[in-house]
Amino acid sequence: MSDSTHIPEKALYEVWAKNLFNSSLQTTNGDEIEIINPGHLNTNEAGPDFMNARIRIGNLSYVGDVEIDINYNDWKNHGHNINKRYNKVILHVCLFNKFNQNYVYSVDGRKIPILVIGNKIDSSLVDLSSFSSTKNIKNNKTTLRCSFEADRIDKQKKVEFITALGIKRFNAKCERIYSRLKELIFLKELNINEPVIRYELTPEFKNKEFTYDDFKDRELWQQTFYEFVFEALGYSQNKIAMLKLAQNADVHFLKSISDSKNFTEMTEAALFQISGLLPNVKELPKEDVSEYTRKLFDNYQTIKDKYTSEFLDETDWHFFKLRPPNFPTIRIMAGVFFLQSLLIDNSISIIIKKITEIRKPEILINSLRSFFIVRSEGYWQNHYVFDKITTSKINYFVGVSRADDILVNVVFPFFSVYFDVFGKNYLSKKILQTYNIFIQKSDNRIERNVAESLNLKEYSHKTLFAQGMIQLYRNYCTKKKCLECEIGKEIFE
Repeated sequence: MSDSTHIPEKALYEVWAKNLFNSSLQTTNGDEIEIINPGHLNTNEAGPDFMNARIRIGNLSYVGDVEIDINYNDWKNHGHNINKRYNKVILHVCLFNKFNQNYVYSVDGRKIPILVIGNKIDSSLVDLSSFSSTKNIKNNKTTLRCSFEADRIDKQKKVEFITALGIKRFNAKCERIYSRLKELIFLKELNINEPVIRYELTPEFKNKEFTYDDFKDRELWQQTFYEFVFEALGYSQNKIAMLKLAQNADVHFLKSISDSKNFTEMTEAALFQISGLLPNVKELPKEDVSEYTRKLFDNYQTIKDKYTSEFLDETDWHFFKLRPPNFPTIRIMAGVFFLQSLLIDNSISIIIKKITEIRKPEILINSLRSFFIVRSEGYWQNHYVFDKITTSKINYFVGVSRADDILVNVVFPFFSVYFDVFGKNYLSKKILQTYNIFIQKSDNRIERNVAESLNLKEYSHKTLFAQGMIQLYRNYCTKKKCLECEIGKEIFE
């Protein structure tokens, strides 16, 4: 039987209970096994699958529990190695053991022998192929070790813990924004014309007490907002490159190359050239270059002497496995429209006014979401890359889900910091209240899998809770800190 065969674990219980094997049994290190009593199926309690089994292994008889898994590594994947309830297991039964491991280990370090039954099941008595299906495996995505026992944890306790993690994650976003603001202030005071701090911050910076007056510079807030929105536009694959682009082509430079009349076309030229994505029209046949591309190139020639920072390279950007609407070319164009709003229309003041004047959180959310949705126009309506027309029209540079992402990861924490800095605590509290009821239009794989694993799917679109699930997954689950997690403590201790 191939280890690519997908069989639900419960299908093996009858095989074990009724001893439906076609030959004698041995552990992976060669000791003979005799099932004197398979034990009773554990249907009500968390813990091993069969309790109080009696088994002879080699020359010794053992009384204890038996755990049955599909794969050998499920012992660790399901957290049995850190769960005291599995301390009485005397045999680990699995369908597959790809690397022929001889033992698994209990939480106290005791060796537990392994029985592999992949080729031992009597096919004349049980047909496991009837259980195999792609659907089963798709519906059985498990992210958390504790998922098999999560049902026994009080639902409200899980919700409260993950909500607290959501608030912690929000505060971490605020702290990151505040730290960047202080870095920019420090750079300006030192007269360092450098968009990114490339060295260890001095003791003077670490010990500096910032005052109200330090944060009065409008350009400071514009640059910070610019950087974090561009990072969010880059999504996971291109966020580093987008952030670097915003730091290299900073607000001061963009203001120096344009005014309200030509802002869009000059900013387009600058960002595409600095990003390294604009083709070098001098090296291409004339018929391969569109009028739009040539105009961008020509526009940049008029401002190139004002740019003194670094350029990115085409290899810094990721296109592979991205949906075309998420290509960096489209994201940069979305950024151009954001910058128009930021530097020409003064979007920070507009958003402050919305937060201050709109009383109902639901109306405020819809107003802010609409503010960041950008409909497509011009050349990039039917291009994903330069000079290659696409057959499918691009309707939005920034759609609803990306607008939500910007609100959650940038707008709410950014303006929470803004209001705290300027002593408007009632408005920062209003932001947190709005954040608390925010329902996002979509979710991601981590949020879905964690919600399914903890049987909390109804909460997955609530932003505060979704952020808490991401915090749980990244800071506890992937680091195997189950015994530091409030949910894991109840299951594994």
